[in-house]
Amino acid sequence: MHVLIVETRAELASQWAERLRRDGITVHITHSQECAVRVLCAHRIQVVMLDLMLDEGSALAVADFAAFRQPWAKVMFLTDSAVFSDGSIFTHCQNACGYFAISTPVSDLATIVEHYVHAA
Repeated sequence: MHVLIVETRAELASQWAERLRRDGITVHITHSQECAVRVLCAHRIQVVMLDLMLDEGSALAVADFAAFRQPWAKVMFLTDSAVFSDGSIFTHCQNACGYFAISTPVSDLATIVEHYVHAA
């Protein structure tokens, strides 16, 4: 079971990863579109936790590549902005399974990730 975290803020990504690893999930952390694509080419990923506002590259490009390369992979978008707060992200990304605030408690995010990991 593999999860890809694509998050600009390393400390936040580490918090999420630590919680998921305690439950036996293999976690790959990247901070850019380019690195995320490399992971998607090298590993079978069940869930992508994706910062909607990446500093390097495009989150939508990562989601599109995941849909092409690994159509079973679900994408959870995380953000601290109001972009797509109307739910339209689900229209733009066929593999979107959630849209969450960055401030969502780590344990809640982990529960959601685990659900999708086991459903894949």
